[in-house]
Amino acid sequence: MNNSQQSAARPGARGTERSLARRAELIAIGRKLFADTSYDALSMDDIARQAHVAKGLIYYYFHSKRGYYLAIIQDSVAGLVAFAAGGVELPPAERVHRTVDSYLRYAEHNQAAYRTIVSGGVGFDAEVHAVRDGVREAIVATIAEGAYGTADITPVARMGLLSWVCSVEGATLDWIDRPGLPRETMCELLVKTLGGAMRAIEELDPAYPAPEPARRDT
Repeated sequence: MNNSQQSAARPGARGTERSLARRAELIAIGRKLFADTSYDALSMDDIARQAHVAKGLIYYYFHSKRGYYLAIIQDSVAGLVAFAAGGVELPPAERVHRTVDSYLRYAEHNQAAYRTIVSGGVGFDAEVHAVRDGVREAIVATIAEGAYGTADITPVARMGLLSWVCSVEGATLDWIDRPGLPRETMCELLVKTLGGAMRAIEELDPAYPAPEPARRDT
């Protein structure tokens, strides 16, 4: 099949690409809007006006304001998890350090998205909370795989890592709101507190020894 035949066989391909790009653009706009204003304070008219689009376009892609907000959170979560989950070839301690550094880099360079994930303005919404719980579990799994070689860990180990992740969220929000502490220093601080959590896990469950600290270049 030649190129013209392939194009004819996929008449909607270009339109689909444009549609996906437009949807991604609306999500990027929504991240900034919901990062600066609470969910309840923004009407669909407000969103359309500030996004400089017709309200019907948002309904077309997302069906409702809640659907729009959930799409923003889900997209932000996917970006954060993907950003933090690399470095599988590294030794355990180095991979843990890379995961923490990548997490902070994401928060630093995607502040609106990070705020949306951690402290969005919906209030108590079971579906939104489930999405945000999902990113916590994904980060716990990433840390566990890096430190222990598996995400299938005992309740003690999971709770120890989860408590650390929850504390990191609050600390990272404060860090991006009050710049001044270099990312490298923030990363070292969080890695050291993670080391403390892992040593506590090891004391309670010796099957999960804390990784030896990675040697950092001086």
